[in-house]
Amino acid sequence: MKQLIQDFTQHLKKALEINESTSLSAANKPISNVLICGLGGSGIGATIISQIVSDDANCPIVVNKDYFIPNFVGENTLVIACSYSGNTEETLEMLTQAEQKNATIACITSGGKLAAISIEKNYNHILIPGGHPPRAAFGFAFPGLFQLLHHYKVITSNYANDFNKAIDLINNNEATLVVEANAITEKLYKKIPVIYTSAPYEGVAVRFRQQINENSKMLCWHHVIPEMNHNELVGWTNKNEDLAVVIFRNEDDYYRNKKRIDVNKTVFQQYTSTIIEVHSKGQTMLQRALYLIHLGDWVSYLLGTKNGVDIVEVDVITHLKNELAKL
Repeated sequence: MKQLIQDFTQHLKKALEINESTSLSAANKPISNVLICGLGGSGIGATIISQIVSDDANCPIVVNKDYFIPNFVGENTLVIACSYSGNTEETLEMLTQAEQKNATIACITSGGKLAAISIEKNYNHILIPGGHPPRAAFGFAFPGLFQLLHHYKVITSNYANDFNKAIDLINNNEATLVVEANAITEKLYKKIPVIYTSAPYEGVAVRFRQQINENSKMLCWHHVIPEMNHNELVGWTNKNEDLAVVIFRNEDDYYRNKKRIDVNKTVFQQYTSTIIEVHSKGQTMLQRALYLIHLGDWVSYLLGTKNGVDIVEVDVITHLKNELAKL
């Protein structure tokens, strides 16, 4: 896992090369809405891209993480099926339903049933390198979503230039980024992380939470501002030094949300002494998101190391899949 995290920018670079070399058939129908289907490490990219391109997309982008697709899906819906293994049962069921609705279908996968279906039915698809834990293949899969949305004219750019600038940003800051990750890890060790961010970066916070779950083998939770100011903030009423607040802060946070965060901190400080503010770097939302994702991945790895756990294994998920296979 350590090597996979170190290779994050190489994964992004390889993904951009795959995007350039992949031949996609022309879009033959206008797209009125988009549904991206995927779960876990294969689905988190969908959540993040839907927020990054919200000011660029010319139609709604909905993310689905279930067995069933929403009723609005039809002939003018672009359905993107994302499954790193190509065998995610929920994603394959959603794909079947999308076919029945005559939706336009595109796929991102490393192989498995999804790749076979894409080839057999001549669906546009982007094939990425396999053999890694899905959560560690984020860098391979994420740029492909931009390529597909651009190909189908949902967004104006494939963001390749922005990705390249993000790659340079991370590479140039890798040493200090790891130092910061170690400092954060020390503060989170033997704590329950509580992650907060402004709403446009919720996908980044979810990614961090999921990485702590899988790599560090820990429970934690997240919420977003301003929504948590209408509910969860009231829950801070008991002193609990087992809790550690992590706040992602970004230059483009809305000024009223910046003030909310400042006020929230005064509340948190009454109930825990561990409050960590993490400031992203980058000139665009994509660059800031990728910076925070990489930083969070390092923290999850370092926490797992301190916890003395097998960072790669996900035996309980394998057990669940085995039980489902008996149905």
